[in-house]
Amino acid sequence: MTQTIIVIIYLVLLLGLGYLSGRLFRGNSNDFFVASRSIGPVVLFMSIFGTTMTAFAMVGSTGESFRVGVATYGKIASSSALIHSACFFMVGLPLWALGKRNGFHTQIEFFRSRFESRKIGYLLFPILVGLIIPYLLVGLMGAGSVMQGVTRGAFPDLFSSTGGAVPPWLTALVISCVVLYYIFAGGVRSAAWANTFQTVVFIIMGFIAFVTISSKLGGMQVASSMIDTAKTVRSGNITELQFFSYCLIPLSVGMFPHLFQNCLTAKSARSFKLTLIAHPLAIMLTWIPCILIGLWATGAVMPDGGTPVIPEGASPNAVLGMMVGKLTTPIIGGLVTAGILAAVMSSLDSQFVAVGTMFTKDIVVHGFGADRFSEKQLVMLARGFICFIVLVTYLFTLVEPRQVFSLGIWCFSGFAGLFPLVFASIYWKRATKAGAYAGVIGGALMWLVLFQASGFGADKEYSIGGTMPVVPIFFTCAIALVVVSLFTSAPSQTTLDKFFTKKS
Repeated sequence: MTQTIIVIIYLVLLLGLGYLSGRLFRGNSNDFFVASRSIGPVVLFMSIFGTTMTAFAMVGSTGESFRVGVATYGKIASSSALIHSACFFMVGLPLWALGKRNGFHTQIEFFRSRFESRKIGYLLFPILVGLIIPYLLVGLMGAGSVMQGVTRGAFPDLFSSTGGAVPPWLTALVISCVVLYYIFAGGVRSAAWANTFQTVVFIIMGFIAFVTISSKLGGMQVASSMIDTAKTVRSGNITELQFFSYCLIPLSVGMFPHLFQNCLTAKSARSFKLTLIAHPLAIMLTWIPCILIGLWATGAVMPDGGTPVIPEGASPNAVLGMMVGKLTTPIIGGLVTAGILAAVMSSLDSQFVAVGTMFTKDIVVHGFGADRFSEKQLVMLARGFICFIVLVTYLFTLVEPRQVFSLGIWCFSGFAGLFPLVFASIYWKRATKAGAYAGVIGGALMWLVLFQASGFGADKEYSIGGTMPVVPIFFTCAIALVVVSLFTSAPSQTTLDKFFTKKS
């Protein structure tokens, strides 16, 4: 009960923050979509880092390290620490400059202009939204799993079907409503403010959870001695081919619509400096405690005897919640749970705003003309589509669940597979409209075929020739884009001047 009360208080604080940020909302679409491009370095770093640290990082990494061991850190965190910052520098900065110069609000606006194609947006929109929905699903599933693990036995009469725990469907519903409220209030500015607050919360609470759990288990040395030795080595848990193919996954940040939009909110190029330097350190501070908690869970026993903390057959999604619920005090457990939910919500809000922006700017305004809508109507259109996407995502949480880490990898593989498109559009003058179509269609079809072959993510060990699915997806997109571009007409000189001539 105590944990639930603390979480409720935290959610009320978020509602208050949403109300305050909404008071600064200027009432126009530019402020709702990109905060009038006024975000400074600290808030930009917090919003970008908070957006990348999803339930995948907190809940998924703990569950995956419990399932396969220490190799989890090598799979994603080690490469992400470097590749994310490289993407922000090589992709985020140029896109910010081009976006500010040409008034872009979305990726699709950029690609339409760069490839001289009005229709490419109608191809990209369903693909990007289709990949965002699993990403949103990861967040809601992670939040539900954690609350269920932490509150187990707290409400035996009210929720008997879940062992007295708050059911995942209720957690997902409440989280969705809270996030909807504060982004409705102020759009991307509210999301940035909330991300700043929530990033601080989940970093601090993650550290508290790490220290408290290790202390309860007898200290780091004792806790580490309990680890299942089969999970402390690479052999049998990850191959060389898997490791190197996982290095492509972090390229997904270069194609995330919500990160593109976050980059556009920056006040100046200098605003990126803190993000480029601090992001790798922040990843380390977040991932290492989660990985270690998952490893300790493989052999951890309760202090009062030999009862395993994690019962046999437990879902990897529930590991973090169980460790927090069983090895911390009710107050600390509530605070840590609030921190985990903060990580979840700090990505959901940006994703919600991104899909609303794309629908409004890339479908409605592009199809019917900007002059047909007032600023208020544009904001309402974005809010309406956000509600639709939230509803669809919530309904998906009610069907058979998937492991958070596995579903996240499939989502990231799709975005990473499209990375050649954005990279070529920035650095290769010869990239053409036909090449872009070929790359997008090829990559999307390959992702769909492989996702279906894996049982829609159910087969966690699915691979192609020992490599992760991201490899054929990435190279299908890259090869199709390059080959078709070489055999089709180059973009006009006007377009090349627009995108490749530096302005003073």
